[in-house]
Amino acid sequence: MSLSCFDPRFGERMLSVDEALSVLGESLASVMRTPRSERVALAQAPGRVLAETVISPLDVPAQTNAAMDGIALARASLPDAESGEPLSDHCELSVIGSSLAGHPWTGRALAAGEAMRITTGAALPAGADTVVMQEQLEYRSAQGLVDGDAGERVVIEGVTSIRRGQNVRQAGEDIARGSQAMAPGQWLTPAAVGVLASLGLAEVAVYRPLTVAVFSTGDEVTAPGEMLPAGGIYDANRFSLVALLRDQGIEVLDLGILGDDEASVSAALRDAATRADMVITSGGVSVGEADHVRSALAACGELALWRIAMRPGRPLAFGMLRATSADAESSSGQVPFFGLPGNPVATMVTFLQFVLPALRLLSGQQRLAKAEEGASATALAQWQAPRLQLIAGETLRSRAERVDYHRGQIVLDDRGCQVVMTTGRQGSGILTSMLLAECLIEIPAGCATLHAGEPVMVQWLGSRGIV
Repeated sequence: MSLSCFDPRFGERMLSVDEALSVLGESLASVMRTPRSERVALAQAPGRVLAETVISPLDVPAQTNAAMDGIALARASLPDAESGEPLSDHCELSVIGSSLAGHPWTGRALAAGEAMRITTGAALPAGADTVVMQEQLEYRSAQGLVDGDAGERVVIEGVTSIRRGQNVRQAGEDIARGSQAMAPGQWLTPAAVGVLASLGLAEVAVYRPLTVAVFSTGDEVTAPGEMLPAGGIYDANRFSLVALLRDQGIEVLDLGILGDDEASVSAALRDAATRADMVITSGGVSVGEADHVRSALAACGELALWRIAMRPGRPLAFGMLRATSADAESSSGQVPFFGLPGNPVATMVTFLQFVLPALRLLSGQQRLAKAEEGASATALAQWQAPRLQLIAGETLRSRAERVDYHRGQIVLDDRGCQVVMTTGRQGSGILTSMLLAECLIEIPAGCATLHAGEPVMVQWLGSRGIV
């Protein structure tokens, strides 16, 4: 790992967020490998990552069809300005039959002056190029207005508004036969699974999910359900992390809680490195006397970064653990390690900024395919939460030497305009600030005060169930 917070170019100062992403990018590039794949039924594919190129075996839609209920006809059967005929806003055609969804018309092609009843999704009959919706139609017979059948007449209103090709879906307009429908690395969202189903695929090749080992540290940390001792706190971090990981399709190895004992932490790190693709801890990475994770990492791996100029989340450790077992999954013999801060909001914010992009890179997701040639801060940043520019609804304060991430909600001001407001108290231990958050308000380094009414960047947390 050539780049780290201990690199001479950085000295002893804290790294910026972008510099930390560069450290991650260079370090992860050294352990990149193509994940193993397996075939699964399409019903089990949501939340997985596609491991094959999908070539469409058919046109989608398979045939040119109607987008509305109504009649199919040739637009040339209707008068227009170029025909030289006196223009009228209605005309009358003969109805020769019906084309229904799943029951296409198999008779002769439509001739001039003829139309055919058609339902949404039904194949367009030969000779037709346009569909007129039901609301513009009246069916007539010798007895007057009736429900309609072959041999009837149909009166079309609003003829001058009808365009050739309207309300028609062309065969292959979504996906053409023989074209690439999806590439390896596609996150299989509900929409993606729907596209695969529309191609008739019953199963698909996906990458096997990563396995991530998680444990919390600290003598004061107590598992929920147990009696809380004097000075104790319940272990919120591990449960938040496990939920975040599982939401990304990660298999979790939950190693529980370790006390403030360097030997125990070192043994746990060594064991986890032989069983997981990544190891994450929370707590034990600051400068307190009982913070043993950093020193334990030095005994069984290499520390690449430690302090970042951000709030919350300054004491974040990242490095590589040595996987000494012959059965270790990492082909490089190194397993990425994240030591996240102990405060619960800092744990979640640093996960979103750094761990989540790293997981997406290592899981083979699409937008980072180029990272095989060397991951970068820019590449990793693609997998952070989407950024939007909004207007601050209140004055926000920070320290100029760091990036500050306030938890925010989008509300309407008294003029009915969208603005972003904080969720209330912003301490790194106030986990309810994350419960209420729709976004992270990003106050950049160098900005000590951002006034109400000024533009501000936010990281949106509403997509893909990030929190």
